Amino acid sequence: MEHALEISADGCKVAMFLKIQFLEGKARRELFNRYPPKTVYVSSSRLRCAMNGDFEQYAKSTAVCYAWYVWQKGYTGDTVIKWIN
Repeated sequence: MEHALEISADGCKVAMFLKIQFLEGKARRELFNRYPPKTVYVSSSRLRCAMNGDFEQYAKSTAVCYAWYVWQKGYTGDTVIKWIN
């Protein structure tokens, strides 16, 4: 995410689909202070994800909470949290 923003032009958006736990940690707090997400879209439902859509290989994986994190290069305001599905 940091690299994507560094190579993007001002105003460009970077979106990443990550676990909600991405919000945790002191190092991430420093990262979010430098690059605050513009919006975080939290899934109201727990989701199952599988690498390359191969759900058979990951059949025993449990559903977890995911969110879309959206950054806009140059944005310095507060992060807005919204819920989807």
